Formats: sequence, C-alpha cells, structure tokens
Amino acid sequence: MNRVTDDPSNDFFFEAYDRENIAYGMQPSPELAAYLNQTGAKASTYTQRPKAIDLGAGAGRDTLALAAAGYDVTSVDVSERGLDRIRERAERADLSERIQTVVCDVRELSMEANVYSAVIATTVLDHIPESDAPAVWNKMSASLTDHGMLYAQVHTTEDPGSNQSPGKESDQPVSETAGAVINYFRPNQLVGWACDPKSKLRVLRYEERLEWDTTHGAPHQHGKAVLLAVRQGFHPEWFGQPAAFPRPEQD
Repeated sequence: MNRVTDDPSNDFFFEAYDRENIAYGMQPSPELAAYLNQTGAKASTYTQRPKAIDLGAGAGRDTLALAAAGYDVTSVDVSERGLDRIRERAERADLSERIQTVVCDVRELSMEANVYSAVIATTVLDHIPESDAPAVWNKMSASLTDHGMLYAQVHTTEDPGSNQSPGKESDQPVSETAGAVINYFRPNQLVGWACDPKSKLRVLRYEERLEWDTTHGAPHQHGKAVLLAVRQGFHPEWFGQPAAFPRPEQD
C-alpha cells in the first residue's frame, strides 16, 4: 500500500468511511474494551498521561476508546478519509486534544523504543505483504514501555476471502473490503510471534475464531486471530474477557 493523497481513487476505504453509517461502527474491539474497562489509564503505574498508537486506525473506534480511557493517542492510517472521520468524532466527543492523526503506511512509520503504553494493530498486519509484517511487528513490540499493552487482530486462513485452506473452501459470504487483505495468518502464527523471547511479551488472551460482521456492507463472515499481551514483568488488573471472577460489588 502506498501513501495516499486527497484523491478518493487512491483511498481503498474512502467509500466505506465516507458513509453516514461509517464502516466498522463505533464500538471498540471487545477485548480491548475489556482491558480498558478494567485498567483504564489511571492505574498507579502511570505518573503522567500514557501514550498510545493505533496502527491502521480506520475511522477510529479503538482510537476514541483509548482517548476516553485517558491515553494520548496517535492514529495512523493510509486512509485520509478515515482520519477525517476520527477528527470529526473526536471533536464531537470533546477528545480532540488527546488525538493526533498521521497519514502513513505502517511500513514507513518510525516508532521509537519504550514510548507507548498501548500499541493497537486491528487488521493492519494482514493488509501488508507477509514479507514486511515481521518488521512492523518488531517495531510494535519494541515501542512498548515496561507497563505496555499490545493488542493485535488479523484475518486468518479460515476467512472466506482467503486464498488458502480452509477459507478458500468456505461457502460463507465475503467482506466487501476483502481485497485489502493480502496476508492471511496461519494457525498459531500470531501467538507464535508474541511468544518469541525477542518480543518480550506476556500473553493475556489469544483466540482464533469465526465471526460475523454486520457493520459494513452485506453480512459476512471472517476468520480472525485476536491477541492481547503486555510487556513481560507487567501485571495489570486483568480479570479476563469477560471477567471470569469479577471484583465483588461494594455495599
């Protein structure tokens, strides 16, 4: 994918993000929402407002949730129209001062080490060539602080849009934006990266699943891998998603 301009013809997602009902909706990824609800950005581990980066931010569902939880967020995407919608939504929610947007291909993005308390990559590692994805992953994991959280979501070979088995044999409907996915992850591939000692991560949650998406276009099915991890040695108040044993309510 190349750096985009204001020309809609160069923006694959322009039409999806230009709609009144913006593609992918307003609700953040459920695993990320659970983490933010339980930990937020007000934990005693933070001495100042923490920084987050949302790679492939789209129209901002995860960005806005991070900002509302107290993070200063950098939203990165190749879709200028998506970033426009983030700015619109941020203004309406009175969150503009916490969000900055950057039009950039994630492969070209510089990410300093030990900067971000949250690194989000919702369906972006699967939108770049397989040969480039490990280098982006390495930048992501290296950029985490000692109290950092990493959330990643990718399409897998189970997806009906995949050119590999078992997805290519599926008779389920395919997403209208499936053409943007060029790197379908194999079983356990994403969690394998997280468990590599070089990543210095501790996995809180990993799941491979089929899911239905009704947030854009006709209802369609996805195969997804979802990863929530933190820096090794960091132990936030994480009770699961949903919380298996939630805190008792106080009288």
